[in-house]
Amino acid sequence: MPRGALSAVGIAAALSLALTSCSSSSGSAPSTAGSAQGGGTLVVGVTSDPDTLFPWKATQFTAVNVLQNLYGTLTEFDKDLNVVPGLAESWQATEDGKKLTFKLRQGVTFADGSAFDSADVKASLEKIMDEKTAAVAAASLSSVESVEAPDPNTVVLELSGPDAALPANLATVNMAMLSSDDTEEELNAKPNGTGPFTLGKRVANQSITLTRNDTYWNDKAKAATVEFRVIPDESSIVSAMQSGNVQLAVFNDPLVAQTAQGGTVNVAKTPQLNYHVLQLNARRGDLKDVNVRLAMQCAIDRKQVLDTAALGEGEVVGPITAPAYKSDPNKRPCPTRDLAKAADYLAKAGKSGGVTVKTIVSQGEYATSVNEAQNLKAQLAEAKINLDLEVLESGAFVDRWVAADFDAAVALNGGRPEPDGSYARYFTSDGNLNKVAGYSSPELDELFAEGRATTDQAARKAIYDKVAAHLEDNAAWIWLFSGYTYTATAANVQGFVPMASGSLQYLRTTSVG
Repeated sequence: MPRGALSAVGIAAALSLALTSCSSSSGSAPSTAGSAQGGGTLVVGVTSDPDTLFPWKATQFTAVNVLQNLYGTLTEFDKDLNVVPGLAESWQATEDGKKLTFKLRQGVTFADGSAFDSADVKASLEKIMDEKTAAVAAASLSSVESVEAPDPNTVVLELSGPDAALPANLATVNMAMLSSDDTEEELNAKPNGTGPFTLGKRVANQSITLTRNDTYWNDKAKAATVEFRVIPDESSIVSAMQSGNVQLAVFNDPLVAQTAQGGTVNVAKTPQLNYHVLQLNARRGDLKDVNVRLAMQCAIDRKQVLDTAALGEGEVVGPITAPAYKSDPNKRPCPTRDLAKAADYLAKAGKSGGVTVKTIVSQGEYATSVNEAQNLKAQLAEAKINLDLEVLESGAFVDRWVAADFDAAVALNGGRPEPDGSYARYFTSDGNLNKVAGYSSPELDELFAEGRATTDQAARKAIYDKVAAHLEDNAAWIWLFSGYTYTATAANVQGFVPMASGSLQYLRTTSVG
């Protein structure tokens, strides 16, 4: 599948920043010359309401997309997923890689008017690392031994060793910088960030409206307000766009995208780093036996899932989708469906009579989920493996998922240009989402540690190839395919930049004519 503007060279350049300095005056947003322009309301159609407004715990797509427009991070990604300055205007590592010094932007304020400084960064990073916070990205700071704030504009991270992944990992909204005075309870009621928008009004399960932040440190957002309007399914969003009530939406279902194209609506197709996956909890029931998991892996024709659920729009993938580290899907125990081999694995597990796997499915967060689940169920039934499907609305699914209350889960996970950020939190023994992943090993712990400590691009690729092989050989999960997003915009919308990460950060550059 073509990757458009996303290049391996760009990713390599991003990683090289880990042990060098970087500086910029404007961060990741393209220039929108001049101060805040005009106004108007941009209405974005979404299928679900954010399940949280606390950025350190956001995993649901809508929540992430809303919060990344309200909060700032030390580093950011540009449109090609290169790491660029954010709230930190530069950073510099020592020669041994054990100290990373950030110089912060001056004059930045939170939505409540209070000043942003190094005390907020120190408090944010320390709270993210604190197990009691239950931050979903805590594992990304595993190399950080201490955080110091020698002056209001400087933050120094003392590291256990070089960490090539850290600059990229700091660019996600799960690493948002919060005011040291705020609490989770307060922020769930009223977000207080440094982003291009502030929270205007929220009507639960109906809409959430963001207002342009005219004190934002970078170029001001072009739209006066952005309303995320909750419309339960993608087909209904198409109808709302055709009637002029919605101006922008991002679809996952290619069939829906086809119906949207035409008239006053334009649709742009963007390849994604995210991946569709059947997550297996190797700590529950029959899935404790690797042979049962391998039987499931061998009984699935991934191309059939892709063709059935997404009209073939995408590609079969292995665990790592980032271009610079991309896994070869042919290097897995069963690169093509093999029912005889599946039967052999079940026999080794003493389960020739079959097994039942309780499986949760989200309905509403992305459009192809139920079709994927039904196709997987039909395929696995031919191997005497019964997927007992439980379809849940997106909020209930996330609650069950975070609690690891499932045997298997049909899921769409966001991909990243940095494999450590994608998987260390899942598959290391002390990863903060390891309970959800359901699998870890001493070998993976060592490989992820090597990956962080290595800065050479080719050497890192070899390490993450070993990570992918270990995950596949043990059928930790069953990776299926990566697809596209389809960004639909009304004719009077200009300036939105779709990203391979699925980010909606360029709502800040979007205008409504």
